Amino acid sequence: MLQRGTVRQHKGKADVIRVLVAHDTSLLRSALAALLVREPDFEVSDTGWHGLSENGRLRGPQVCVVDADCPGWRRHTDEAAALSSGAARSAAEDSALIVLTNGGKPGNLRRAYTADALGFVNKDRSADRLPAAVRQVAQGKRFVDESLAVEFLQAADMPLTPRELSVLSLSAEGASVAEIARSLHLCNGTVRNYLAAITRKTGARNRVDAIRISRFAGWL
Repeated sequence: MLQRGTVRQHKGKADVIRVLVAHDTSLLRSALAALLVREPDFEVSDTGWHGLSENGRLRGPQVCVVDADCPGWRRHTDEAAALSSGAARSAAEDSALIVLTNGGKPGNLRRAYTADALGFVNKDRSADRLPAAVRQVAQGKRFVDESLAVEFLQAADMPLTPRELSVLSLSAEGASVAEIARSLHLCNGTVRNYLAAITRKTGARNRVDAIRISRFAGWL
């Protein structure tokens, strides 16, 4: 039975790759851990983002696997973006970061790109892509699923920061300035400043036009 924490250890093997799966949803992280633990050269642990922030377990593993749609990961990248100091790297400390995402979501790739992720794996592709990505990024090499290559380039060129993308995403869902401010722990004036910057960067006429442009580009 898989347990939270280390699920398999390989004592005495110098070539073991220590992998941590971080996800808020227990079932999903257990499934990912079960997939990875079948690899004879992997030592696998799993944890939720709440536990991760408490015990700093990202310092131990060589590779950290996260889901771009996980609320904990999105909160972390938003907080790091708000610091505007490259703090997104602290999500993985000295670990190589792999981010799982679907195609058609360059915004997710942008978050991962900003967080200095090395691995970008499409969740809609074959499951054997993930172990391959783990082995490659453990060597310090970038892994970009070929199905994400074009979107990866779009993400690198996207003009919006992760924080601006969060503000725009909430606006696209119909949230008011006050609701966005409460959700992201910002002042109303700060949200308005972000929306103005988004409009300018996207070349839009207004907020609605910025949403249209960003959706067409695949950023939302």
